[in-house]
Amino acid sequence: MLELVRAPAALSVPGDTMAGAAAAGRSPNPGLAVASVLMYWAGMALNDWADREADAVERPERPIPSGRVRPGAALGLAAVLTGAGLAAAALAGGRRGLTVAGLLAGAVWAYDLGLKRTAAGPASMAACRVLDVLLGAGEQARAAVPAALAIGAHTYGISVLGRAEVTGAARGTPERALVASTAAAGLAAASCVRGGAAARAGAGILIAGYLAFTLPVQAGLRARPDPENVRNAVRLSILGLIPLQAAAVAGGGRFTAAGALLCSLPLGRWLSSRLATS
Repeated sequence: MLELVRAPAALSVPGDTMAGAAAAGRSPNPGLAVASVLMYWAGMALNDWADREADAVERPERPIPSGRVRPGAALGLAAVLTGAGLAAAALAGGRRGLTVAGLLAGAVWAYDLGLKRTAAGPASMAACRVLDVLLGAGEQARAAVPAALAIGAHTYGISVLGRAEVTGAARGTPERALVASTAAAGLAAASCVRGGAAARAGAGILIAGYLAFTLPVQAGLRARPDPENVRNAVRLSILGLIPLQAAAVAGGGRFTAAGALLCSLPLGRWLSSRLATS
């Protein structure tokens, strides 16, 4: 089940609502972060249920085609986690939290059940992360739009790479991911312009760290585009969301929260490598 929901990757999720809250001038809401993680896990379980026939050919080691998880159990888990995420959002964020979480749940299910294998797939995946950031912003969603778009842009690049995990990266695929990551950095910088000098400086350092963490991994696919390297780039790019989120949080003057996010990066990298090789 941990492998089914890509449990370690959930460390990249709470930073969405934290970034939204910081941009809106609010304190982070732990309940909304929990709702966000539950939605993410639901999407991962639903993704494997929807892809079970393709995975039987392309990834027979995955939990469903290998027989370790029954398809019905995966679908049931996705439904339960979605319901739990909506309930958590309602408890933590009231009617507005439930509304945004409902939009997020609809976007997740639409992606997994229909949009993933279409041309709109990367954009629809990015939209899920955008909504996740706005979930944390509450009534001040407009102020969080630049941060949300930054995280959405990075997610677009992840989705582009994710499509090449089985076949390997075609010509142009690494470049699209690099453009998305560069755009994410620019949007993250734009989201911090209203902060004080210390906030802008801190955010700038973290944005530079984000680029140093993400760009070499993606650029390396131009020389080694095989599926194994693509999968590794996807795993690391997911974790690359953490310094990007931390930059948005620091830009809102929340330095302690940004530091806490960064502390989860080495843990996430270790857990991801452990689960990938188990």
